[in-house]
Amino acid sequence: MPIQQATISPTANPALEQALRERVKQREALSGELGELGPLAVRLGLIQDSLTPRLREPVLALFAGDHGLALDGIPMRYGHTTRDLALLALNGQLPLAAFARAQGMSLRVVDCGVADKLGPHAQLMTRKIAHGTRNSRVGQAMTLENAHAAVRAGMEIADTLPGNVLACAGVGHGSEESAALVLAQLADVPVRDLVVSSADMPQDTLSKLTSVLQPPQLRHRDLSDAMEVLAAYGGFEIAVMVGAILVTASKRNVILIDGISACAALKVAACIAPPVTDYVLFCRSSGHRGIDGALATFHATALLELGLDTLDGTGATLAWPMLRSALAVLGDGSEAPQAGNGQSGSPFGDSLAQLQPG
Repeated sequence: MPIQQATISPTANPALEQALRERVKQREALSGELGELGPLAVRLGLIQDSLTPRLREPVLALFAGDHGLALDGIPMRYGHTTRDLALLALNGQLPLAAFARAQGMSLRVVDCGVADKLGPHAQLMTRKIAHGTRNSRVGQAMTLENAHAAVRAGMEIADTLPGNVLACAGVGHGSEESAALVLAQLADVPVRDLVVSSADMPQDTLSKLTSVLQPPQLRHRDLSDAMEVLAAYGGFEIAVMVGAILVTASKRNVILIDGISACAALKVAACIAPPVTDYVLFCRSSGHRGIDGALATFHATALLELGLDTLDGTGATLAWPMLRSALAVLGDGSEAPQAGNGQSGSPFGDSLAQLQPG
């Protein structure tokens, strides 16, 4: 199911943008500035090509996969295997699962290439391409054919999911490092900037990590095609996200990108179809400095900065109420009541009644 660049249209619409801005100004005239909610409301209207956008049935998809590169000594995040983290999410034991449930977001864990077997679960989507990728230090992490198969799997997922909001996050032993390699090559930035966690990261830890990442960079340094770079450095979860992002954008749906793995997937998708970034809002679940570098490649900032240091996807669940509030700024399209006309109630009341949490 190939997707052509022309099927993803840019959201630019000067007339609609002006009308949306006027609607925001109307609301602000009643009670003052609404800060970042105004531009966010305009962005949502442009994504849906509507003066009164509606969001429904949001899905948080946690794409999981293991990486052969991890065999070179990359530590497990939080001391858990990929399978453990997937099971914790499925069993509702992670904050992101609790927050998703509280916000009315449907959680899906997508097994794209977890090394270990995951048993059946109502929230599990099994799209396993292989039991983890190979080590990119000694060859391609996955074949080009497997990379294309993973992208097609993601396209199929996005084509069947309900609703019009998809939050994408990745999880996997070695996922962040593989994502950093993909981003570094496609965005032409130093991989060191994407893996350094903080200003006080121990120098020996950073040196060890960069020594793991330098050999695959040298081996695959001449690649420039996005799909070839993706196949070289790997990440079945990254490749499946690429397909999901492309189809979600083609449907003019909202995409929430959370974490460096999702940023790497977006970079590949943007190389295939540049307008895809018009449909994206960024979230973050970690203060990791590498996320700053990843966001900088898109000249973007996250919707919320809450000082989190937890699994990717958590920030997306917390940003969802902000999107719903932005919709309320636009209202339902009716005229706002004039001050002192004797009418009671909020000018946002009708629109809030129409919003469903998912």
